[in-house]
Order: sequence, then structure tokens, then C-alpha cells
Amino acid sequence: MFLTRIIYGIEFAIVLVVEIIKAVFDTLNCSLKGDVDPVVLDIKPDLKRPVSLAILSNTITLTPGTITIDMNQETGILKVSAITPRSTEDIIPLEPYIKKMLE
Repeated sequence: MFLTRIIYGIEFAIVLVVEIIKAVFDTLNCSLKGDVDPVVLDIKPDLKRPVSLAILSNTITLTPGTITIDMNQETGILKVSAITPRSTEDIIPLEPYIKKMLE
């Protein structure tokens, strides 16, 4: 069980780096085109533990173009600001990895 979580943690770290690189190019592309339309979204991830929500919140903030404004641990809702309108799956692609690693 512990070894499985370590493997999921390594997988999470690799996917996080890939997502950050993709977000850098996407943010650069939007900025250069002037296609910036900031939005604030409420996202309800399928995570139960507060530490899982905190890690997801930090990964959202780490990726360029998005930032977590507020995290309500009681309801599990994250308030996220993005530079362009996006789907929830685009904002939290790491949720399944965090769920496998910590839930």
C-alpha cells in the first residue's frame, strides 16, 4: 500500500511538471494574442481529505494562468481565477492523481 502511494506520488510529480509546461505555453499564447478574459469559477473536486484539497489548491496556483483564491474545507469548494474561460477538467487535471495518492 505504501509503495503504491509512492509510485502514485512519482507519477503525480511527473504529470505536474508536464501540466506546468503546457500551461506556460498556453498562457504565453493567450497573452501574446491579447485573448485574456479573466473569470472566477467555483470548483467542487471529488476529494474528501483537507490535505488533498490543499495539494490540489497549490497545484492550481503553481500552473500559470490560474490561481486559487479561496478553499472552503467544509464544503470542499475551491474558488479559482483563470485568465480565460476553461472547463473544470482543464483547471484540475491532477485531481485523479491526488485521489489515487492520498484518498
